[in-house]
Amino acid sequence: MTKEMEFFSFLMEQYAAYKQTTANKILAVLEEKKLTDVVFGMYERYHVEDLQNAFDDIDSLISKS
Repeated sequence: MTKEMEFFSFLMEQYAAYKQTTANKILAVLEEKKLTDVVFGMYERYHVEDLQNAFDDIDSLISKS
């Protein structure tokens, strides 16, 4: 597994906990809104900043699409 995939899995689990849901439900929303690749591609940004910033960004992406 690549470091990007490992982080993406970690991010989805943490974001799901933050939203009090499951990673599967989060992934379903991202897939529905065609955001999975966008979020996955943000590895360089998300892995170096506070997770709350990533959560806020994901919230924003979801609400805008």
